[in-house]
Amino acid sequence: MFNSFVSYLVSPQASQGEGKMQKSLSVYDSDGSTFAPLVVIELVSETKEEAIAWLLNRVRDKQQDGGAELLVEQLTPGAQGTEKDNPNVYVVGASWQRLLYGAEDVGLFKEFNDGSMRGFTYANKHNFKEFQGDGDGFLSMAECQYIIKHELDNLRAKDEAHVPGYPKMKLYPGKSVIRRMQSKGILVQVFPLHEKEELKRLSFSWFKKIKLSFQPLDDIRHYFGEGMALYFGFLEYFTLALIPMALIGIPYYLFDWEDYDKFTVFAGFNLVWCTVILELWKRLSASLAYGWGTLSRKKAFEEPRPGFHGVLGVNPVTGRAEPLYSNAKRQLRIYLVSVPFVLLCLYLSLYVMMIYFDMEGWALMIHDEEPTFWTGLLLFIPSIIYAVVIEIMNLIYRYAAEFLTGWENHRLESTFQNHLVLKVLVFNFFNCFASLFYIAFVMQDMVLLRQSLATLLITSQILNQIMEAFLPYWLQRRRNKKAHKRMIKTMEDKELPLSEQVKLEADMSTYLGTFDDYLELFLLFGYVSLFSCVYPLAAVLVVLNNVTEVYSDAFKMCKVFKRPFSEPAANIGVWQLAFEAMSVIAVVTNCALIGMSPQVKSYFPESETQLIMWVVGFEHFLLASKFILTFVIPDVPKHIQIKLSRLEFESLEALKKRKMLEASGIPKTDK
Repeated sequence: MFNSFVSYLVSPQASQGEGKMQKSLSVYDSDGSTFAPLVVIELVSETKEEAIAWLLNRVRDKQQDGGAELLVEQLTPGAQGTEKDNPNVYVVGASWQRLLYGAEDVGLFKEFNDGSMRGFTYANKHNFKEFQGDGDGFLSMAECQYIIKHELDNLRAKDEAHVPGYPKMKLYPGKSVIRRMQSKGILVQVFPLHEKEELKRLSFSWFKKIKLSFQPLDDIRHYFGEGMALYFGFLEYFTLALIPMALIGIPYYLFDWEDYDKFTVFAGFNLVWCTVILELWKRLSASLAYGWGTLSRKKAFEEPRPGFHGVLGVNPVTGRAEPLYSNAKRQLRIYLVSVPFVLLCLYLSLYVMMIYFDMEGWALMIHDEEPTFWTGLLLFIPSIIYAVVIEIMNLIYRYAAEFLTGWENHRLESTFQNHLVLKVLVFNFFNCFASLFYIAFVMQDMVLLRQSLATLLITSQILNQIMEAFLPYWLQRRRNKKAHKRMIKTMEDKELPLSEQVKLEADMSTYLGTFDDYLELFLLFGYVSLFSCVYPLAAVLVVLNNVTEVYSDAFKMCKVFKRPFSEPAANIGVWQLAFEAMSVIAVVTNCALIGMSPQVKSYFPESETQLIMWVVGFEHFLLASKFILTFVIPDVPKHIQIKLSRLEFESLEALKKRKMLEASGIPKTDK
């Protein structure tokens, strides 16, 4: 599907371990240099010429002059070009030496000759294990594209008062040029290009060949970056962790399905399972992050997000001019508007839930009056309708939460994401699980709880598969159907021109990140850990869903969406806390279910108070054990801790030696 663009005398081969150049299409810079187009910049078609010339000059200027020192050229229209095509599309690349210097600037970690992971420096490049010759293949294509994005994001205004040709588009010293043009709508998009041959190999080993094996996480990381690889690693780990529960659930379903007195055994297994798997995942993710060089990588200083606005002032940390916004005003917006809005949405969710129970009562009344096959099917209709309504409400609320979080005007992207995640998680948790809690602990109807859980789980999985895989693919096929037919007629089996390939990728859907993917796993984890003791097949259904999720997510990443920029990551971030919070709730929920079982109640026939005290005491004991287990199981394996400590010791020793040399006046030499 995708075409190779990496051509160029010193073009980095993205495939790990190959280290040789790939001959393909090439682009010539204005000075005659041949370079590999790695990133595409698209401006609106009516952008003024002076603004375009100014931006291109800033991209090409030397770093000491405040430029990015990259190679950029306008994309020439191919044979299939029309008047409707946007002429303001540019491809960006860099010389190999510039990329190596950029790798040092962004703090990439690479494997050293002694096997440890160290921050790359250009001066010591030959001491790194995979650096051979002039460094061909040392950097993956994803890393090269990340470096270019970093340099573009750090392209800052100097003494310009505004963007040339746009007097109202104000600039000030230190303002990010790319972010300003994006926020004002001049810059349409910046995206990295796919690489045909590597994508073809990745697709074959990832999803085209159905097999019982682990995912190629190293290849995924090499092509899409660490953040994406950690998501798929967590998806795979979560699926494998569910297998013991699924294996226990199948015979439990077959032999003890109607014996609710025995669900206490399964609830007890839930208590241990949900705690242990999260602790072991932290160790696994640390091992993966260390091997990928992101565990000890320092976090880059965050710049203000594109949508942030305020009164122009001076950042006390950087000394650069940037917008400043009162934190008091932001807190007022949060507590006087956002919090009441979230509470209102929770009330609406509760109101919809009560309507659902009225529908359940109506369906049950009809079935009791005339018990037939069709009235039996009618019993499932309210749950199905409610599951669909839940998904619709989650989707609408997601847009509202994004708008509100943007309106709160957070300075940093990480803060914006944390507030958005909190809003979405609170509503989704209440919206998806409130009815189950009501059935379990107010109505205490285990039959209805089992039916509702099964219906909600199955319906949500079907809707998610349709929305996440089939719908985007269908829309993409519909959008590009005419373009594909035209190119097939004219090109036949020839190599697709760069202009046509960029045009195809520019029209593809933009991948918005792993937020929705982690949210789906979070809700599935909730269904399994909270109430699967009364519906043992929940784990089996989630395993089947996750297997198809691996293939559907891999398919849409390779076939449906633009290639996203790689994002360095050492863990799954705030989602780890979200899953741990869910596991704490699961302990409380399963203890309460155990206390409600007739088996346990039979031990306290005369005093309900003693039963409650026993359940609360047992729940406190398990929570204490859970937190003790958190400290007993180290987050980072011992051998990795030793390597990190050794690296820190060597860095301190090198710093001492350097200070001694400087004090004695002996010039420092690089080995």
